[in-house]
Amino acid sequence: MQGYIIDIKPVKDEDLIVCLLTENEIINSYRFYGARHSNINIGYKIDFELEDTRSSIPRLKDVIQLGFEWVLDYEKMYCWQRFVKLFYSHLKDLEQVDPYYFYSLDHLTHVMIKQNALRAICESYIHLLEHEGRLHTDYHCLLCEHEIKEDISLVRSFLPAHAKCTYSRKFELYKIKELFEEKNLINFTQEEVEYLWNIILQGL
Repeated sequence: MQGYIIDIKPVKDEDLIVCLLTENEIINSYRFYGARHSNINIGYKIDFELEDTRSSIPRLKDVIQLGFEWVLDYEKMYCWQRFVKLFYSHLKDLEQVDPYYFYSLDHLTHVMIKQNALRAICESYIHLLEHEGRLHTDYHCLLCEHEIKEDISLVRSFLPAHAKCTYSRKFELYKIKELFEEKNLINFTQEEVEYLWNIILQGL
């Protein structure tokens, strides 16, 4: 079985509760500490086996890390781990999940080989919002509910609003339409991409 580690919680000694996003489910497992165990961390994709125990959660065993080409790129790995960890709070109350989430992360690992990490993540997030039916392309303000015709601001979950209603950074409307409808950030500056990234960090 394969999955992405989306959360790790220390328990007694150096044992861990490891939460995994697999193709069809969220799995909480128990990882016993041992010198021969392979290193694991949030964001890692692993191949693993589960062993039933007397406790309420299975034991994680026979773990093999499935590395990415950029795993030693500190900047990309840092952004990747922060993004993947957001999936825990977004999906933690579910047992069965749509395979979309697993395969979207798979796709993102390949895109990040050549693309800037933040740009790749922001574009992937737009696809996620669209998949969940949360991408608002009617361009009406979240607060006043009137149509946005010029400058636009984005709040958590990329909800659109008038910049004057939120008192936050404004974007040219054509850029946001390009992002929402064509799923690319080609006309965004790096500073603007970093601003979008900070919105994502508020929660998926």
